[in-house]
Amino acid sequence: MASIDYIVKAGGPLQGTLKVAGDKSISHRAVILSALAEGQSVLTGLLEGEDVLGTVNAFRALGVAIEGPIAGRLVVNGVGLHGLKAPAGPLDLGNSGTSMRLLAGLLCAQDFATQLVGDESLMKRPMERVAGPLRLMGAVIKTGREGRPPLEIQGGQPLRGIRYALPVASAQVKSAILLAGLYAEGRTTVIEPAPSRDHTERMLQGFGYPVDQDKAAISVVGGKGPLTPGAWEVPADLSSAAFFLVAASVVPGSRLLLTRVGMNPTRTGVVAILRAMGARIEVENETVVSGEQVADLVVSASPLHGVVIPPALVPLAIDEFPAIFIAAACAQGTTILHGAEELRVKESDRLAVMARGLKALGVAVEEFPDGLAVTGSPLQGGVIDSGGDHRIAMAFAVAGLRAQGRVEVRDCRNVATSFPGFVEGAQAVGFDLRVMAS
Repeated sequence: MASIDYIVKAGGPLQGTLKVAGDKSISHRAVILSALAEGQSVLTGLLEGEDVLGTVNAFRALGVAIEGPIAGRLVVNGVGLHGLKAPAGPLDLGNSGTSMRLLAGLLCAQDFATQLVGDESLMKRPMERVAGPLRLMGAVIKTGREGRPPLEIQGGQPLRGIRYALPVASAQVKSAILLAGLYAEGRTTVIEPAPSRDHTERMLQGFGYPVDQDKAAISVVGGKGPLTPGAWEVPADLSSAAFFLVAASVVPGSRLLLTRVGMNPTRTGVVAILRAMGARIEVENETVVSGEQVADLVVSASPLHGVVIPPALVPLAIDEFPAIFIAAACAQGTTILHGAEELRVKESDRLAVMARGLKALGVAVEEFPDGLAVTGSPLQGGVIDSGGDHRIAMAFAVAGLRAQGRVEVRDCRNVATSFPGFVEGAQAVGFDLRVMAS
């Protein structure tokens, strides 16, 4: 498969209005719960990235009739909680850890066996963190060497509710357990050490399935279905918007309007962190769409300064740290992050890959087991290996806007997993960005 590289150079201010791609987390969950509902659901604003299409294709293989997506519109003819069929072969989920972890929770409750596989990157990611609690519920799941994929799920096992305290805040593990809990005997409770994104809980209730929450404890009781189909609008993804929030903040004279961005309170850590650094981000036209807060964001260039990132904000910004590290590199002083060891088990070891890339551009970085200290420095040109990580590729595309020489970001093909329109959107608002295929 051809490699895709980005060539980015500094240019003029960024200006304009942009609607970024649909929210990836919400898109996955909307497809999953629509497939389990009894009847037809219509989803609009769906992210048509490769990760979400992996989830769509998995449900087609599981016997669900799905039309689209066309221009973000997907029609899902749900088969009910007990209507899935055995697939003809392994389910290939590409690069999507969300798909694999959430489907593990769902498929361990079915009466047929399944195998979950993925691309080279996904096959290196840890899966015992989700397989372990599911086994406590009675699931029979076998992982590969060192707890990595493939996942072999036996199926046909009666599940029982558990009370499980997450060792690390993780929306994916929480969601997998809650999905299994829909089928389990009795009550399933997940206790979070810190808040993580709550899209699964919101959407379950939107589909008519009761969810109880008592502070950090989230519970479902098995057998309370069915799920009711409906119409769902997916807001623009704050994780994708984060790259433009940083870009407009650090390029002098810039002003961008980002429309209909999801502002779920469990996701807005990036806005709080950037504001603490001095970013000028205004929130306008706040509303609620399909149970999720949505708003327009206006961001203008502003001098940034280093901060110590509060631990409470770490799980609320876990996917946005590649962008935040670029903001830190362009800020006055040092930004310090601890408590983010989760970043080492994303699509890449994001702490290590970001540290290497920043150092290659002349930025002073100290790496910790659970974070980084980034001291703002004039950025030099250079060649960056993204490690095949879509968020790191986009982050260093933003870094190129402030570099004193050309920045070449290699291995950017996986940007299509989360933001297939990134290049076009970036160019439309003023990025000097070219794509090179080899």
